[in-house]
Amino acid sequence: MKIAHLLVLCSVAVTVFAAPQKEVASTYQKWLNEDVTYIITPAERVAFAKLSTDNQRKKFIDEFWLRRDPTPDTLENEFKDEHYRRIAYANEHFGVQVPGWKTDRGRIYVVFGPPDEIEDHSAGEKYDRPQEQGGGTTSAFPFFAWTYRNLEGIGTNVKIEFVDRAGSGEFHLIIDPNHPLGNGN
Repeated sequence: MKIAHLLVLCSVAVTVFAAPQKEVASTYQKWLNEDVTYIITPAERVAFAKLSTDNQRKKFIDEFWLRRDPTPDTLENEFKDEHYRRIAYANEHFGVQVPGWKTDRGRIYVVFGPPDEIEDHSAGEKYDRPQEQGGGTTSAFPFFAWTYRNLEGIGTNVKIEFVDRAGSGEFHLIIDPNHPLGNGN
């Protein structure tokens, strides 16, 4: 998967789909703008926008999940189940002022899953910096550093940091231009 595509998936600004006036259509709007907003491709979003009936939308959604199902010959769709589990986890653990799935940590968690390692400095205390960062003791804003051993198409030992500069409990993604997620390659 190309970095540009992953950045589109992880983009903070999500394209809002114009909602039809019918009450039934709001279910489809929620699916598009909340449930799958980080995993639907731009081409799929365009195709969904062109659908004119609820039957077409239902069929699209069924096919959307089937395309992602790692074991389509079984009744379970492990990808779909895991996706909704991640959203529930994000809502339970990352929401402060907005639902957890809308936060930076929630978005990364929904897209990439749980990190392999979590460095927790959520109290913003003084801490000893790793030698590769110059060593020594430093004070910092509250932050979390998540490490993923392998993100396909991105790299190995990818470290993603979230900082709470305002002390609000909301941790925002920090992207270094030299970071694999920030260089646009």
